[in-house]
Amino acid sequence: LLFVFFLFGIFNKGVVLFPKVQPNLLNVSIETAPGTSLDVTDGFARTVEQRLTGIPGYPDMEFVVTSTGSSDNPFDFGGQGTSNKGTIAVNFYEKKERRQSSFVTLEEVRDTVQGIPGAILKVTEQKMGPPVGAPVSIEIAGEDYMELAALSARIQEEIRAIPGLVDVKDNYNAGRPEIIVEVDREKAAMLYMSTQKIANTVRAAISGIEASEYRVGEDEYKIRVRLREEQRTSPQDLENLRITFLNKKGKLFSVPLVSVAAIRKTTALADIQRKDQKRVITITGNVQGRLGTEVLQDVKTRLAGLELPSGCRISYTGEDEEQKKTTDFLTRAFMITLLLVFLILVSEFNSVRVPFVIMISVPLSLIGVLIGLMVTFTPFSIVMTGVGVVSLAGIVVKNAIVFLDFMKHLRARGLSVDEALLEAGRTRLRPVVLTAASTVLAILPLATGFDFDWRAFRFIVGAESADFWRPMGVAIIFGLSISTFLTLIIIPTIYSLLDTWNVRFKELIGRMRNSTPATQAD
Repeated sequence: LLFVFFLFGIFNKGVVLFPKVQPNLLNVSIETAPGTSLDVTDGFARTVEQRLTGIPGYPDMEFVVTSTGSSDNPFDFGGQGTSNKGTIAVNFYEKKERRQSSFVTLEEVRDTVQGIPGAILKVTEQKMGPPVGAPVSIEIAGEDYMELAALSARIQEEIRAIPGLVDVKDNYNAGRPEIIVEVDREKAAMLYMSTQKIANTVRAAISGIEASEYRVGEDEYKIRVRLREEQRTSPQDLENLRITFLNKKGKLFSVPLVSVAAIRKTTALADIQRKDQKRVITITGNVQGRLGTEVLQDVKTRLAGLELPSGCRISYTGEDEEQKKTTDFLTRAFMITLLLVFLILVSEFNSVRVPFVIMISVPLSLIGVLIGLMVTFTPFSIVMTGVGVVSLAGIVVKNAIVFLDFMKHLRARGLSVDEALLEAGRTRLRPVVLTAASTVLAILPLATGFDFDWRAFRFIVGAESADFWRPMGVAIIFGLSISTFLTLIIIPTIYSLLDTWNVRFKELIGRMRNSTPATQAD
């Protein structure tokens, strides 16, 4: 068991939360500069659509759906605030009808959408299991949002060159560009002008003011007056806007807006996100060609020596956080399973020694699980392999129960321990092998994807969901097979050894009791 753990530490294929399955759907998210119109964003979407038609994997795409003015955020319902975002959803045909793996097509899509200036494009794939966040997710928390934005830019620049890390971005949204008009109250007062007069003039010039109504029959049309479109498209036009007012002599007079106000361009924040009452910016990244755990470890190593501003902290969330939670849950479930099985065996056998020997078959099953993962080149899935290990705790003990229960009946007939163990091995060999073989054969289609298509009347190997269930099937098949073989050898050996120790211990106690009166007489 220790040797297999040592080998698995060297030759394992990594650890993942959920198995990596060929996606049936992928999304290409488009994000342009804040304030970009729908027409411009739609132009980027059309460019991406045209590029998709030129990749080798395009015939595998069943349909492509484009939505401009909405993002891949489930809480983003479109509208004016998302005119700079768009999403292209690609749906593939079924696995048996594809010419190539959808993983290959995914990389082709990621390569072909690169190099489009003016837009940030992110390619994401559909993942099996519940949503767990990005493989690389870094939360930066603090008080000063602008300081967090600068720190986020530094971190992205630091980790962008890590091999296998792609689509690095954060959720910091600078918002739409704005022009602020700050009135110089002293200058305005010298000219007998009020801030309300200046504000109303600017509002009328840009947004317009209702001047009158035009009536045709019973229909009324509002007449709105404002500057021409070519006169309200740049800050210079606003600077040249003239404010008309009555001077102290009661005569009309006009001055340019720039003489009584300062005009500056800025960008307002579109949103501020908080977590635990701290302002937070989240950096996310996808993984290409490597396991997420390996890339995340490189990210942690790269950021280990990063100096953080006062009051800022970094935490790793997303898939890493969910992986830790799932590992803790399955560990507790495994321990509870062992405890419940042991308590049931103690109550049935009315003994502690026999249940203890039976429970030894559980760690023996881990030998088969690890060997199976190494032989089939399967990564250790926290969820699916963990579920397989927990289920094995209740499956593999049945062989030892069948073996030792019959051995106890033979002991009751007067056979010695060694004779009872040998006879139990010969007699119970067939039921032990048959029950293990039936279980293995029942799980085999789950692990291999072996299926039968009744519509086409043919067998299928490597079904659509086989990759997802494979780690659990491999864990049960190899764990049960090797545990059954070892149970027929290790369990009787350990029982015989414990019985020998028990006899010697009783003899030692007996000698100590016999020697006690003689010592008192002396």
